[in-house]
Amino acid sequence: MTYDVLGAAPLDYLPCRYGASKLLFRGPRRDLSKPYLAFVGATETYGKFIDRPFPALVESAIGQNCANFGQINAGIDAFSTDPFVMNAATDAQIAVVQVMGAQNMTNRFYAVHPRRNDRFISTSPLLQTIYREVDFADFHFNKHMLKRLMEVSPERFRTVRDELQQAWMARMRLMLKRINGKSILLWFSDHAPEENGDDPEGIGRDPLFVTRAMMDEITPLATQVVEVVASKAAIAQGTQNMVFDEMDRQVASELLGPMAHQEAADALVEVIQTMR
Repeated sequence: MTYDVLGAAPLDYLPCRYGASKLLFRGPRRDLSKPYLAFVGATETYGKFIDRPFPALVESAIGQNCANFGQINAGIDAFSTDPFVMNAATDAQIAVVQVMGAQNMTNRFYAVHPRRNDRFISTSPLLQTIYREVDFADFHFNKHMLKRLMEVSPERFRTVRDELQQAWMARMRLMLKRINGKSILLWFSDHAPEENGDDPEGIGRDPLFVTRAMMDEITPLATQVVEVVASKAAIAQGTQNMVFDEMDRQVASELLGPMAHQEAADALVEVIQTMR
């Protein structure tokens, strides 16, 4: 176990369930019969390798229950198809929805696992026709497949990216419209939304394929929008104060650390105080 304090115990995420949801959430379990804020999002919201992720930091700052419904590597599908999560987000005083990438969703080209959205399940005849030379049986994860498709043909890959972006827009509109109460759309990354998703050396940066134009289009569907770009100081900390096994060092190095989570919490608290 790697940590800044010698002999620290492994991180306990206190997994818990709510209602009839099939998803396993990060605890401690919150009492939803009392006023609460709901946090919906992917790995950053869940707080993988982070002792106190930004939902917990917000809870301490405002003194109110904050239910963490984050899921590791989640896409929009994990939540939009879960009646409990959508109802809990609507019933919350404020629902904070993290901007998630467009790769982990079922679309016209491929299907993903309904809960573990980063898992590639099957491909459509249409994608097989576009990439006849690719053996899709080789893939188990969406990112692995998309990187391979990009390598095979950047030109044909634009068709795939366009489909994912269109599916993301449709799914985000539907999700945000279903949250009838107050909502905050949270961009939390090491970079601001870019004008396009092009990346000459890869498929792009998380949240994958989400551009400034896409953000601008869905902004009116949320009560507020908070953009948090981790500071240079936060990024320079690397994995400092993160809790992980040595075998997870590479994965941890790709995630934002505790200082970035504090920056996200500070930005959210400032906006939340004006909405309560």
